[in-house]
Amino acid sequence: MRIPCPYCGEREVSEFAYLGDAHSVRPDAAAPDAPLRYYEAVYLRENPAGAHDELWFHFRACRLWLRVRRDTRTHEILGVALAGEAAEA
Repeated sequence: MRIPCPYCGEREVSEFAYLGDAHSVRPDAAAPDAPLRYYEAVYLRENPAGAHDELWFHFRACRLWLRVRRDTRTHEILGVALAGEAAEA
């Protein structure tokens, strides 16, 4: 799989680190049910088939966080944006 970095161009996936779902939110550690919420966040995540937004870190080059829209069935990259720019839009 190749990911088109906005700064570096198309690169091998081995140059990137995968963080996971771009929509996931860390549970509140101060909440009374925090252990249950952390368990659910770590072990009971969705596994969508189709287009999905993910966070990737380009650690071998520009060291920027990217928001990658990828089809999980075919691994086709549908779009890439800098994570900060995607969050602002």
